[in-house]
Amino acid sequence: MGMSVTIAAATEGDAEQILKLQYLCYQGEAELYGDYSLEPLTQTLDALRAELAAGCVLVARLGDEVVGSVRGTADAEGVATLAALIVHPRLRRHGLGGRLLAAVEERLVADGSVRRFRLAVGRRSELMLRLCRKRGYEQVGVEEVSKVLTLVTLEKVAAVQELAAAR
Repeated sequence: MGMSVTIAAATEGDAEQILKLQYLCYQGEAELYGDYSLEPLTQTLDALRAELAAGCVLVARLGDEVVGSVRGTADAEGVATLAALIVHPRLRRHGLGGRLLAAVEERLVADGSVRRFRLAVGRRSELMLRLCRKRGYEQVGVEEVSKVLTLVTLEKVAAVQELAAAR
């Protein structure tokens, strides 16, 4: 009998596993862009722990192993910025990224203050761009970070606002 993947709030004890998984997951991005200095590859454990304390960080677990994660923070204007959506390479293309994205959106709208979600994805990261568009995100901007890295900013209206507009 196989185990199922569960999604829950990350704890400080998850920090090392998240950082190791992040390093593994961003190797493909670094290769894609020819840039191994991407922030997720150079982030320190202390910086990650600070993110755990300051925002909404979720993990996907298969037994005791962290196999996915996503982070989100909301600002005073009601914009939630999502980042670091990662899924272990062996579990990709099975819907876990979409589950993590839905879970972080749900957590962030729970208090009613989030009106919009925003995230940035590398232009060459086709799977991630496809996932975001499938989940209702639309392109709102493009930023050239370097000669090889261009970030596409995507946004969508939070479900709470969509429900209010329908009433």
